[in-house]
Amino acid sequence: MESEIGIRKPAPGSMETLVGTILSTGVAASFLLLSTGFVWHWVAAGNPSFDSPAPRSSIALFILGEVRTDFHKGLDPIRLINLGIIVLLLTPYVRVLLSMAYFLFVLRNLKYATMTAFVCAVLTYSLFLR
Repeated sequence: MESEIGIRKPAPGSMETLVGTILSTGVAASFLLLSTGFVWHWVAAGNPSFDSPAPRSSIALFILGEVRTDFHKGLDPIRLINLGIIVLLLTPYVRVLLSMAYFLFVLRNLKYATMTAFVCAVLTYSLFLR
């Protein structure tokens, strides 16, 4: 008799489920924001193309500028698209932060927590400090 090769499903509440949920939710939210912004711009302008220069700053300054502008001027299609980009950029960062906390506080595995902390430090530098 041949044995069946089964795919192990992650248990509800496990880290694999949490990571999958974070990544799926981040990508879905980003897609929703981006597509809504594009459609809104297309309907408002009558043209699907637009020119929006990329910021020449760190993601932290970009986020602060967008949040500040959203509060003062309200949302417009370009701001919605920028928020979608911000969500997409921060999704893997949140995943690494939660993985680090999980390895440190739940599994109490110092080796994996240290490796994840190094990845988190590199991401923090590249996203926020550079």
